[in-house]
Amino acid sequence: MKYKQWNQAACHPAKVEALQQAGIPALAAMTLCARGWDTPEKAAAFLGKGQERLSDPFLMQDMDKAAARVSLALERGETIAVYGDYDVDGITSTCLLTDYLRQAGGQVVFYIPDRMEEGYGLNREALDTLHRAGVSLVVTVDCGITAVEEARHAAALGMDLVITDHHECKEAIPEALAVVDPHRPDCPYPFKCLAGVGVALKLVLALAGRKQEQALLERYADLAAIGTIADVMSLTGENRIIVGRGLEVLRHTGRPGLKALLHQAGLEEKPITSISVGYILAPRINASGRMGCAALAAELLLTQDPARGEELAAQLCQLNRERQNIEAQISAECQILAEQLPPEERFALVLAGDHWHQGVVGIVASRLAEKYACPTFMISLQDGKGKGSCRSFAGFNLFAALEHCAALLEGFGGHALAAGFTILEENIPAFTKAMNDYVCACTGGAEMVSALEIDCPVEDAGMLTLEEVEGLELLEPCGAGNPKPVFSLAGCLVSALSEVGGGRHLKLKLAAGGRSFDAIFFSATAAQAEVAQGDRVDVAFTPQINEYRGWRSVQLQVCDVRPALTRAQAERALFDKFRRGEVLTPREAAALLPTREEFVVLWRYLKGHAGQSPLEETALRLARNIARSAGRRETVMRTLVCLEVFDERGLIRLEHTTDHLHIALQSVEGKVDLDDSWIMRRLLGMSG
Repeated sequence: MKYKQWNQAACHPAKVEALQQAGIPALAAMTLCARGWDTPEKAAAFLGKGQERLSDPFLMQDMDKAAARVSLALERGETIAVYGDYDVDGITSTCLLTDYLRQAGGQVVFYIPDRMEEGYGLNREALDTLHRAGVSLVVTVDCGITAVEEARHAAALGMDLVITDHHECKEAIPEALAVVDPHRPDCPYPFKCLAGVGVALKLVLALAGRKQEQALLERYADLAAIGTIADVMSLTGENRIIVGRGLEVLRHTGRPGLKALLHQAGLEEKPITSISVGYILAPRINASGRMGCAALAAELLLTQDPARGEELAAQLCQLNRERQNIEAQISAECQILAEQLPPEERFALVLAGDHWHQGVVGIVASRLAEKYACPTFMISLQDGKGKGSCRSFAGFNLFAALEHCAALLEGFGGHALAAGFTILEENIPAFTKAMNDYVCACTGGAEMVSALEIDCPVEDAGMLTLEEVEGLELLEPCGAGNPKPVFSLAGCLVSALSEVGGGRHLKLKLAAGGRSFDAIFFSATAAQAEVAQGDRVDVAFTPQINEYRGWRSVQLQVCDVRPALTRAQAERALFDKFRRGEVLTPREAAALLPTREEFVVLWRYLKGHAGQSPLEETALRLARNIARSAGRRETVMRTLVCLEVFDERGLIRLEHTTDHLHIALQSVEGKVDLDDSWIMRRLLGMSG
C-alpha cells in the first residue's frame, strides 16, 4: 500500500438520484455528493463557470486607491515598475500587468529579483535601482505584504508603492499608498483563495471597467490559469471560473512564446488540462526562476516574435532538465540524512546543507514530506546564513508553525501549506527542537498518517462505461480544492501485470464484476505495490479514457492497491463500522439487517448450547456452527447483529474482546419485540 489509510466517503443514493434527475451523470453525481455538493442547487452553483460570478474587484480593500494611483500614472506618463516574484505565479502576474499597462500606453518596466542573489520579495537595493531609473510608482504583484521596512524605504526615496499580494498577512501591514490582499483582516472580498496573478487580474479589471471584462478575460485568462494552477490554489469559486476560461484560451493562445513552449513540451496536439499545466507546462516556466533566470520566462510570455519564442522555449526546457538533475542529487543526499535522524527529530524533518541549490530545495522538501509523512524544512547554507523552504503534510499549518518559532528566524512568509524563511546557521539546532516540539504538541505525539481520500466506492463495475467516465469532465478543471475523482473497487482479480517505462511503472489487467480493465500504476513496481498475478486486491483509482489507434476504452489510473479482505474479514469490518456509529450506505445497511428466520435459528442454537452455562465461542465458529445446524448459509456480520439485538433487549448478556464471545442467557418475562430494538430501527432507517 502506498497510503497507510484510505478515507472513503459514503454516497447517499437518494441524493445521487436527485442529481442524476437534474441531468448529471452517475459517477459525477456520486463525486459531487461525496464532496458536499449534494443538491441540484449546490451542484449547479459549483459547476457554473459563467463570468457573471466574478465579484466586483472594488470589493477588495484599497483597490480604489490602487486603481486611482495607477490611472494617474498612466495619464501623467510616469515610469511605472511592476515588481514580481520568480515563481510561476509571480512571473505570470508580472507579465499580465506589464502587458496591460503597456497596451494602455504606459511607460513600464518590470523587475523580478534574482532568486540566488536577492531572494524573495521587495529589497532596498532593487528599490534604489528603480529610483535611479526614474521610476515614480512601484506596483508589486505576488509579493510585498510583509515588506514593512522596504515600504518605508520607498517612501524615503519619494516613490509611491502599491502592493498587490495574496500571501498571509503578519500583524503589521506595510505603510504603502495601497495594500491589496484578500487576506487582509479588514478586506471584505468574499473569495480569499485568489493567486497573486488573480489579484493582478482584478487590478486590471478595476482599471479597465466592467465593459472591458470580456475582452480582458479573453486576453489574460491563460496567464491567470497557469499562475493559479502552478501556485496550487484551490480550484473552487472564482478560481474555477478563471482557470476554466484560461484553459480554453490556452488551447488557441496568441502568445508566440507560450505556443512554442506548448510545442516543446509535447502539448501542442493534446488536450490542455489543469494536470498538464501543473505537471508539464508550469515546471518549465518555473525552472527559469529556480535556476536564477526568471527574466527568460517573462520574456517568453511577453515576446511577439515567434522565432524568439522558439529560442526561449528551448532554453526553458533545457533549464528544466538541469533542475531535475540537481534535484535528484540533493534528494538522494537528504534521504541519507533523514534516515540518520533520531526519533525525536522525525515529527518535523529539518535538514540543512552547504550550498544546496536554493531553487530546488522547495521541490525536494515536497518529495520528502510525502515520503516521510511529516512537514519538511530544507535549509540551504552559505556563509553562516540559511535560506529555507518548507512544505506541509496532512494539512499542517506551516505559517502558524513559523510564527511560533519566529524568535529563531530572520524572516519568513508564505502560506499554510508552503512557505519560506531565513535563519542563522547557529540557530538551526534550536529551531529543529522547537519545530519538532511544536509539531509533536499539535499532533499529540501521534504519527502523521499518509491518507488517501476516496470519493466513494463503485459497487457495480458495470458503471465504468465510456459515457460515465466522459461525464466526469463536467467536474473540470480539477486540482487543489477540487481534485480528480478517486473511486474504489473491491475484490479485483489481478489477471496479468507487467512493468513498463523502463521498470518505473506497473501495468495491470484487473477483472471485476464480469468486466476486465486495463490499469496503470505510475511510479510503482510490482514489488513496491506487493501484488502478483492471481492476487485479489482492492484498488483505488481515477478512471480515464485511453485512446489507441482509434480505439477508445476505460483505463484505471491507480492511486493505490491493497490486499482484498476475505469474506469473513469484510463482514467483520462492516459490522465494526456499524458499531463505531459510522453512516452506512443503504446497501451496507441491508447486508447487515437480519431476517426473522435468522433470529429464530440463532435463538434456538443458543438455548441448546448456552442454557446451563455461558457459551464461549468466536464469531466465525459460531456463524459456521449455526449454518451447519440449520443447513443454511449464515454470515458473521448478521450473526453479530442478532447477538447485539438480543443483548440490547435483555435476552442475553454479551461480552466480547476482539473476536472472542462470552454469551449467557438471561431470564425474561413475557414476549420481547425485537423490531423495537434501537439497532434494528437504525439499520432499517439507513437501508431505506
